[in-house]
Amino acid sequence: MRSKYIDNTVIGLSIAFVVLIFADFFMAEWVRFIGLQSLARGAVALGLLILWRSGLVSFGHALYFGFGAYAAAMMTLIGYRDAFLLVFVGTAVAGILAFLLGFLLRRYRGIFFALLNLAFSMILYGVIVKTEALGSTDGFSVLTPTFLGYAPKGEAVQTTLFLFTLAFTYIITIGAHLYLKTTLGGMSMAVRENEIRVEYLGYSAERIIHVKYVFSGLVAGFGGAIMAMAIGQVDPDSMANWTVSGEFVFITILSGIGNVAATFIGALVFDLIRTYAFEYAPQFWQFILGGSLLAIIMFLPEGIWSLVARLRRPQKAPSP
Repeated sequence: MRSKYIDNTVIGLSIAFVVLIFADFFMAEWVRFIGLQSLARGAVALGLLILWRSGLVSFGHALYFGFGAYAAAMMTLIGYRDAFLLVFVGTAVAGILAFLLGFLLRRYRGIFFALLNLAFSMILYGVIVKTEALGSTDGFSVLTPTFLGYAPKGEAVQTTLFLFTLAFTYIITIGAHLYLKTTLGGMSMAVRENEIRVEYLGYSAERIIHVKYVFSGLVAGFGGAIMAMAIGQVDPDSMANWTVSGEFVFITILSGIGNVAATFIGALVFDLIRTYAFEYAPQFWQFILGGSLLAIIMFLPEGIWSLVARLRRPQKAPSP
């Protein structure tokens, strides 16, 4: 008898995890680099997916992405290079910031919630740009990470970092999926549809939103720390600008909110479209990216994951 905690999503994620572990040793370097970026962006979009299920959209999650990235990068400047420590610090500081701001933001809904996040994000961007100690507009380099004392060289750095990121991403994604199956996680749709009824049931809608917001901040900080190590450089335009927040919203729309695995598929599709569009049409790559989003909205309004749902849906027998 299958456990209630093991379903098709958990099995599918576990199979994908094992396949990607073996594939890592045969990937071209550029494929692995795109994979690392997709895992980092997909983690941020996972947090947005959980917020979106509650009817909330954030236009400012580059705040936590950038906070996590800069926190991890600054740790390398003071001599700490262990990847486990960098991810812990980047995730923790972003989560603490989300916890504090959550007391304010959980009171707002709709466009007010979205734009307040954007406002806080642009405050961070402005602080970084004006602070010479943080590299101002140029940013600064991130030293090559180590892994519990192991210091890989050359291509082994990305190979090890990909395995490291894959393991943490798997744990986070499984955790998010199991959370959504709990009573508190299942309240997402209820909060979106009717907060008053949620209150009548004895739950606090604001507390539910606060928990989800903190989780979204934590995974965004994780994504930022991973991106900083993958690229080896942090700067305000690629880590904290409003356009970065737009990319995360783009990925969430592209993916759909039907499954936690969707955000990583959407992030991979996003990175592939942008990479090839920039390579073959550098003057029009933004037009191609925008056109892709428009096509998804028109033909797949529930995102890429809706294709999987359609394949699973049983076909109706033809009428006699």
